[in-house]
Amino acid sequence: MSRRTPLSLASLAALALPAGMAAAQSLTIGLASEPTAADPHYHKVTTNDAFSAHVFESLINRNAQMELIPGLAQSWRAVDDNTWELKLRQGVKFSNGEPFTSKDVLFTLCRVLNNETNVSRSYMEPAQSFSDVQTPDDYTVIIKSERPIPTMPNELARSLPIIWSGIAKFDKLRFAPKEGCGVTSPWPTVADFNTGKLSIGTGPYKLKSYVKGTGIEMERNEGYWGTKPHWKTVKMVPVPNAGPRLTGLMSGDYDIIESPAARDLPRIKDNSKLDFVATPSTRLIFFQPDAGRAQSPFAKAADGKNPLQDLRVRQAINMAIDRKAIVQRLMDGMATVANQYMPTGMFGSLDKPTEIKFDPEGAKKLLAEAGYPQGFELTLTTTNDRYINDGQIAQAVAQYLTRIGIKTTVDAQAAAIYFPKRAKREFSFAMGGWPSENGEASGLFQYWVATTDKDKGLGTSNYGGFSLPAFDQVFVPAMSQMDANARKAAYQQATQIALANVPLIPLHFESSIWAFKKGLSYEGRRDQYTLAMSVKPK
Repeated sequence: MSRRTPLSLASLAALALPAGMAAAQSLTIGLASEPTAADPHYHKVTTNDAFSAHVFESLINRNAQMELIPGLAQSWRAVDDNTWELKLRQGVKFSNGEPFTSKDVLFTLCRVLNNETNVSRSYMEPAQSFSDVQTPDDYTVIIKSERPIPTMPNELARSLPIIWSGIAKFDKLRFAPKEGCGVTSPWPTVADFNTGKLSIGTGPYKLKSYVKGTGIEMERNEGYWGTKPHWKTVKMVPVPNAGPRLTGLMSGDYDIIESPAARDLPRIKDNSKLDFVATPSTRLIFFQPDAGRAQSPFAKAADGKNPLQDLRVRQAINMAIDRKAIVQRLMDGMATVANQYMPTGMFGSLDKPTEIKFDPEGAKKLLAEAGYPQGFELTLTTTNDRYINDGQIAQAVAQYLTRIGIKTTVDAQAAAIYFPKRAKREFSFAMGGWPSENGEASGLFQYWVATTDKDKGLGTSNYGGFSLPAFDQVFVPAMSQMDANARKAAYQQATQIALANVPLIPLHFESSIWAFKKGLSYEGRRDQYTLAMSVKPK
C-alpha cells in the first residue's frame, strides 16, 4: 500500500505560480531607464535610488505611500531645534558579515561630503548644514546642525544610503569633512562601486554584476536582518522603448516591466496572462527655461539676447501649452494637470491653485510686448527614455510653441547622455521630472528654484540660473522654521511668488504604471521605485 505525503505550504504556493517561476525563484525586470551607476551617492535620480535600495539601506525608510518607517534606525527624536538623536537597529550585518554600527553612519556622511565623482553635488544636502555628528556608542547617532532642519527624518530617508566603513582606511573617524574625517586612504570612486568591489550594503540583495547598457544582476542576501524577499536572483534589463518592453513581457522575457505606454493598457487588460497596477505619484514633469544667462546656446533671437530672461516670454510659453490635451491624449488620463509645483494637499501647496489657462492668443500678445512679434528660435531638449512618454510630450510642447511663433525643434537624448550635459548647463529649455520626496514644498524649491548657493545646498539643480531675491527671502528662512503652521504659510507664499515668475513650466504629475505576469502582484509606489522586494506571488 502506497503512502501519501502531505504537501507543504511552500509546495502549494509553488503550484499556484506560473510554470518554472517558483522553482527558479528568479525575477527579470524590464526597466524604462537604467541606473547610471552602482554608486549609491553618485546621482540623485529615481532610477539610481530605486536600484541602490536593493543593496544599500537608509536610516529611515518609506512605505509605498511615502510614510516614514524605521530602517537602520529604529527611532529618532528632536532633542532641540538643532539636534536630532537616532537609535540604531542592533544585530544588523553587512553583506560581508561585518556588523553595522554608528561608525558606518559617520563614515557615510563623511564620504558623501567628500565624494568628488558625484553628479551635481548629489546627496550632499542636508549634510552640508551639519555642524557635528557624534557617536557616543555603537547604536546612537547625534546630529547637530548649523540651522534647524525640521524635515531631518525626511531628508535622512531620501539622501543617505549607508555604506560600510571598511571600504576605506582611517585612524579614528571624526566629523571633520574638510579635513577628511580621519580617512587616510583615497575615497572610493564611482568606478569602485560599478565593479561591485565596494558594493557592500545591509540590503536584501547583493550586487552580482553591473554592466551599463546591458543590465544588473543581484542575488539574495541570505544574511539580511529583515524579511527575506521571495526572489533568490534578480535581473534588471534596460529597455528604453515602451513597445519592446511590452513585447518582452508578453513573450515571457520579463516578469514585470516599468511604464508601459498608457495607450497599451487595453491590450494588457485583454490579455489573460497579464495584469497591471497604476498609482498616482508626486513626480512633477516640467520644462526648465534658461532664465539666468544673457546668451543661451539654443535660444536665438534677432536682437542677440536670450528671450527666456524676459518674464513675459516665460509667461507666454506657460500659456501656450494645452495641459489638459496632453493628459487626456498623450497620457490617456494617467496623469494629473499641474497648476502648481506640487500636488494639491501636500504640505505647503496651495489649497485651490489658479488654473494655468490655455491661451495661445494671449501668449502671442505677450511675445509681441516682449519685443518678439515674429518669435525666435528655440531647441527643446528632452530625455526619450526616462519619463512616461517624454519624447512625445516634448514633440507636443514644441508644436504648441511653434503655433505662437517660437520656431521650436526637439533634441531627444538617452538619459545617460542627457543628465550629465544638463548638469553642465548645456541646454536652453530642458525637460525635468522631480518627486517631492520629503513631503513638503521645500523638496523641489530648494534644489530647482532657490538661487544657487552650493555651500548651503541651495539651487543645486537650478540649471536655468533663475534667481529672485523676493522668493529667496520668503522661502529660505522657512526651511529652518520649526513651527509647522508658520512654515506652511511661508511655503504657500513662496509658491505664489514662483508661479508668478515662472522659473519652471509645470505640465503634469505622473501616474506610475507597472505591468506584470498573471500570478504576481506589485504594490504600486508613489515614489515610483521599482523594487524586486515588492514583487510577490499572489
